[in-house]
Amino acid sequence: MSDSGLDPQRIASLTEAQQEIYRNRTGTSAQEYKRAVEVMPGGVPSSFQMMDPWPVYLTRGKGSQVWDVDGNQYTDFHAGFGVMVIGHANPTIGDAVKARIDQSTHFAAPTNDSIVVAEELKRRFKLPHWRFINSGTEATMDAVHLARGATGRDMILKVEGSYHGHHDAVMVSVAPPLDQIGTRENPIAVPYGEGTPKALTDLTHTVPFNNVDALKAVLENIGDQVAGMIVEPAMMNINIIPPKEGYLEAVRELTEQYGIKLIFDEVKTGATMSHGGATGYYGVTPDMITLAKATCGGYPGGSIGMSDEVAQLVEDDRVKQYGTFNGNPLVMAAAEAALTKVLTEEAYVELNEKNEYLKGRCQEIIDKYGLPAYTEGIGAKGCVIFSPERLYEYRDYAEYVDAELSTLGWLYHMNNGIFMTPGVEEEWTLSVFHTEQDLDNYANAFEQFAQDVTA
Repeated sequence: MSDSGLDPQRIASLTEAQQEIYRNRTGTSAQEYKRAVEVMPGGVPSSFQMMDPWPVYLTRGKGSQVWDVDGNQYTDFHAGFGVMVIGHANPTIGDAVKARIDQSTHFAAPTNDSIVVAEELKRRFKLPHWRFINSGTEATMDAVHLARGATGRDMILKVEGSYHGHHDAVMVSVAPPLDQIGTRENPIAVPYGEGTPKALTDLTHTVPFNNVDALKAVLENIGDQVAGMIVEPAMMNINIIPPKEGYLEAVRELTEQYGIKLIFDEVKTGATMSHGGATGYYGVTPDMITLAKATCGGYPGGSIGMSDEVAQLVEDDRVKQYGTFNGNPLVMAAAEAALTKVLTEEAYVELNEKNEYLKGRCQEIIDKYGLPAYTEGIGAKGCVIFSPERLYEYRDYAEYVDAELSTLGWLYHMNNGIFMTPGVEEEWTLSVFHTEQDLDNYANAFEQFAQDVTA
């Protein structure tokens, strides 16, 4: 028996059987993969899309459903890594974009939509000034520049295990080996992959999530050198880890004490957790908020919210904030429709109710079969965490989460028509189109998995 109390040989046998089912169901995807690897590394546009033995290549989506090249239909709980809260082919978004296409797709000049979207973001997130970019990576990159410009300091502080995009300042300690990261009070920053100069990695320091004492210890040492602290208000890249009561308030107080600009990375939480994102949900306001993913109605875009002080740096052109496609009219039309017509306050009430229902069903199954797991979730996002202990930070995740069990669960869902994000650390995302039957289908696939692994 493994530490989980489950038979590791049975888990291995079930995994092999489910992998064979996956291969048999996705033969056309296998052919596409063979073609794709000749022209794209790994056969995919982004390494996050890689799956073993090959990815499923999709053709279309409608509402809560997607279809692959083999004709398999899935209920989509992947949602494009949390983007499609508005659902696939939402006619409200489609009509807005079609109307804009007929009037040109790009100007590199402002449109009325950008004003409306900025006003709506100000109303929701309580920061007075907004600029637009093209991705979450660009949003956090600009936020780091602004923090440095505002303070005249160079160092950035980030949380271990958080992913904030694909640029040097934050490609640090995203998934580091435990034996390389030092102690909680004296953590060691570890580059995320190759290609980042050591001189840049040395400018980023790390702290564990949910640990005020560790944060105090780091700040007592280097607090007067830190320009900005970037943090997910609720961690959503290692399953879901909410903040402990009082943690975000303490982070806000300590960053103000040391003159550090606080950045909330709400790329994942901003349009999924609540109408006002995590900022509104927890009632703590940072100096900057970065948004992307679901805020733009399924189109590639992002934004950064700023306090008066930070925005003045942009207004005065002291910190450069440029981009040919910033505020692209297609993206702004989609974002306006998503934020003002689809993702309303009423929509978040319904999304939360759906999420509570699905979490409840999954927790009942966990309890019934005695699985070493628990459910977590907020708003439109939730997950089953395969850990015998509750997680509070990355070090807990790296120590306790059962990767083999998580992978097997993913295979069961995919083979039973539930499209899920690849990897053990991701979560489900619900859309406005998900029905109770969709949620039951997810739970039924999970129960089949639970039955088999505990038999």
